[in-house]
Amino acid sequence: MEPVSEAITINSTESIHHLVSQIEKVIRGKRPQIEKVVTCLLAGGHILMEDNPGTGKTILARTLAQCISGMREGEHVVFKRIQFTPDLLPMDLIGTHIFDDRTKEFVFKQGPIFCNVLLADEINRASPKVQSALLEAMAEHQVTVGETTMKLQRLFFTIATQNPIEMEGTYPLPAAQLDRFFMKIQFGYVDEETELNIYREYLEIAQNLIDLQQVLSMQDIIALQEQASQVFVHEEIVRGVSNIVRNSRTHQDISLGASTRSGIAFLKCLRAYAMVKGRTFVIEDDVKDIAYYVLEHRLIYRNKEGKQKALDSIIHKEVERLAKLKLYA
Repeated sequence: MEPVSEAITINSTESIHHLVSQIEKVIRGKRPQIEKVVTCLLAGGHILMEDNPGTGKTILARTLAQCISGMREGEHVVFKRIQFTPDLLPMDLIGTHIFDDRTKEFVFKQGPIFCNVLLADEINRASPKVQSALLEAMAEHQVTVGETTMKLQRLFFTIATQNPIEMEGTYPLPAAQLDRFFMKIQFGYVDEETELNIYREYLEIAQNLIDLQQVLSMQDIIALQEQASQVFVHEEIVRGVSNIVRNSRTHQDISLGASTRSGIAFLKCLRAYAMVKGRTFVIEDDVKDIAYYVLEHRLIYRNKEGKQKALDSIIHKEVERLAKLKLYA
């Protein structure tokens, strides 16, 4: 069966390539991670990055924002960074009412959550109450203060970073919030040769961050998100996603499997990832490439020893089945 979607134009493919290439001028040796961040952006979701400090997670978020132009010519999209700390309060994210001496009325002062690209830095250093303050914004693109509900902008993308949970002073994220992240990735250190080049060229890299071109507009991103939703997914791949999700609930090493919501996020990411790879259709290799990153953080395991092996075995079995079908032969 041939893919029937014509959702992606050459210009769209080139635009995504330009975005990834611009980010690579600053973030060296991390193309797979960059592609997954862009995938979550185009899928209309959010991404969680876990790793040790100093690996480039914060710079990646800032670079992405600088590559997208805002509503007015020459402007960037609104980028805000929140440094999560144990004493952070929900009002520090959302905002609060303050008294205006001139009007003698309370007016709402917006918090940093009112932006287009939000960097929630070291999110697991804040208390669960503060972490949960992001839930409504991430899930529904709105915040509620008292009896008033305020919509966020249509383009709202959260990049959250967290330190490994073994580090001192961290809180595990609530399961409900983890489920709102379309992907969780490990950023990791670069290889030896790339690291040497970074040391040689760090001044040039810093200048590249200043000189980045705005390769896409906010409207372009929204249009690409709409196009991603039209990417062709073969019925057998839809069945494959369902099999992986359902098998995660019955595996002997997994005590809490993936939800239906995670299956929907999986399909959205597959469509967006295919578009990042320049295709109008999803293939079984896309399932293999991103399934672990979409599902792993949503599962609860019975023991640490079987953690990665359990999900890998489920994914491998289903990818093998799809490969034998030769969907687009």
